[in-house]
Amino acid sequence: MQKAYFKLSSFYWFYFSALGAFIPYWGLYLKSLNFSASEIGELIAIIMATKIIAPNLWGWLSDRSGKRLSLIRIGALMSCLFFSGIFLNNHYWWIFLILLSYSFFWNAILPLFEALTLTYLGNDHHQYSYIRVWGSIGFVVTVFVLGLFFSRFSIEYLPWFNLLLLFGIFISTVFVREKPIVHHEHHSRLRDLIKSSEVIVLLLACLLVQMSHGPYYAFFSIFASEHQYSNTTIGLLWSLGVIAEVVIFLLMPRLILRFGLKKLLLFSLISGSLRWLVIAFFIDYPWIITINQLFHASTFGIYHIVVISLIHHYFKGKNQGMGQALYSSVSFGIGGALGSLISGYLWNSMGPELTYVFASIISLIAFMLSLMFIKYYPT
Repeated sequence: MQKAYFKLSSFYWFYFSALGAFIPYWGLYLKSLNFSASEIGELIAIIMATKIIAPNLWGWLSDRSGKRLSLIRIGALMSCLFFSGIFLNNHYWWIFLILLSYSFFWNAILPLFEALTLTYLGNDHHQYSYIRVWGSIGFVVTVFVLGLFFSRFSIEYLPWFNLLLLFGIFISTVFVREKPIVHHEHHSRLRDLIKSSEVIVLLLACLLVQMSHGPYYAFFSIFASEHQYSNTTIGLLWSLGVIAEVVIFLLMPRLILRFGLKKLLLFSLISGSLRWLVIAFFIDYPWIITINQLFHASTFGIYHIVVISLIHHYFKGKNQGMGQALYSSVSFGIGGALGSLISGYLWNSMGPELTYVFASIISLIAFMLSLMFIKYYPT
């Protein structure tokens, strides 16, 4: 398992390093091409929107064919090939098509790899955070290094970093071995699981959580830049948030055993509501924003580990790949796309402050739904 640990962790390192090159700086890159806030929101939304279809399609192919790792490798390679087209043209519709095609493959591979990792872990699935933490470390390193780089050089070099890291994802998959899917004798049919009120509420809450993150992922760097934060400072703020996430990942196995999944989920949702309000009204106070970034430990770190555990609890055996795909498509896909799209329009019409207030309300709704309808699970 030690060799597998290194190989699995390397995938997460490269995948989330690529995310670290994308999330904090892609909005700034698009702004450098003179796109409006609504156009930036649309271009980021299309990446999220492919998660609605791609993970479900690839999850279905994986569960039916049993060729999970082969599909992961194909997706990683094709994402590299399609993204390389970004260097040919800077027109809006060309970039739209490039992001649509590359993200269709890129967004498919993580849910499949999550299912593969959990298969490797077996009954030790609470150890998942020890592997996933390397993705967060890769994110931090990438954000910090690129923040320093872009403080001295033009952000026009960003796509080259993206392409290099996408290729790293593909290379990391070459060294991983397939792990046969464990088939349980007794498991619910997928259609019955989807009809379960508790699964529906969980997925709806996940959708709302990612929707509330829309203004943060699409516009936090732009918002901070407009309030005189340097690229280096912006990179440090993003890094600080993910460092807090790294710490919480290391603590999560003990926290789950002590508090249970539902309490941790509720804490993450209410802290998200408060976090967006702080950004809305205290952006001019760097020390407050710095402290506020620590809440990324709960709004993403705790939330993600808890939801992955719950999805693993509900979707077993041959439904495992589709369970992770469904979570990805509903939350990061529909929720992420709506969040980016709506925040882009609200940014133009109502301003940044009210956009973040909107995000806060959305997170609060997710908290109320989870409080009322999701059962208590100790582990």
